[in-house]
Amino acid sequence: VGDTLYCSGQVALDPKTGEMVGDGDVEAETVQVLKNMRAVLTAAGTTPQNVVRTTVFLADLADFAKVNALYSEFFDGPVSPARACVQVAALPKGARV
Repeated sequence: VGDTLYCSGQVALDPKTGEMVGDGDVEAETVQVLKNMRAVLTAAGTTPQNVVRTTVFLADLADFAKVNALYSEFFDGPVSPARACVQVAALPKGARV
C-alpha cells in the first residue's frame, strides 16, 4: 500500500535450491531467514532500519535467546522494530523459526 512493504512467511529456505537449511539448528535457520528477509528488503529498495514491526514464530520458546542475539545483530539501528515472539505447535517444513 503506497510505499509500505508487507512481507510474511519466511522460513529457512535456500532460495537457490528451495531446500531447508540448518538441519534443525535454530541459529543456522535464523541466519537464513534473516538473509532471505534482507534480500526481499533490498529488492524493494529498503533496509532493515526501515522495518517497523515483526512477528517471530518459534517451535520452542527456549530458543528465544539464540534467535534474539542474531535478530539484534540484524536490526542494529538506533531503534529496533516492534516485535511479537510466540511459540507455535509447528512451522512449515519442520522449521524451528
